[in-house]
Amino acid sequence: MTKTKLAALGAAALLLAAPVSALAHVTLEASQAPAGSTYKAVLRVPHGCAGAATLKVRVQIPEGFIAVKPMPKAGWTLDISKGKYEKSYDLWGAKVTEGVKELSWSGNLPDDFYDEFVFRGTLTSAFASGNTVYFPVVQECDGGKVERWIDIPAAGKTSDDYEFPAPGLNIVAPAK
Repeated sequence: MTKTKLAALGAAALLLAAPVSALAHVTLEASQAPAGSTYKAVLRVPHGCAGAATLKVRVQIPEGFIAVKPMPKAGWTLDISKGKYEKSYDLWGAKVTEGVKELSWSGNLPDDFYDEFVFRGTLTSAFASGNTVYFPVVQECDGGKVERWIDIPAAGKTSDDYEFPAPGLNIVAPAK
């Protein structure tokens, strides 16, 4: 085989591998939602940690995402951490000053399988159209392995610039 053919095969292999690595991150199923809406977050966990089974998935709830309710999963233990918000928010005419700050599901997800972790809440007016809201996730695995999907892009960067990006939700203008 000539060097040119080998180089072409190598380039093709890299192109095929690139989408796979992008899909290896913990992501949100729906990548955009309007400000002021109720949003159903579906965290997709495509693998364990370096071949080890996932034992716990923790997600930090961003300030301004309120009235959070998680979906229980059969065979998993759900823990809900609540606390005070930095400010109060209006929800259907009532002032809300505290709520869910973190969710965690504990169970066993072998590396060979994929699963989803679901919760919903309200995106307050704290989120402006054109911005991205991040939901940092920590994935704890068998053998003490941990993957921290917590990197939030700095100005001028995107999630693609990071090895462990936090799942992001793009805020769009409400429908008129």
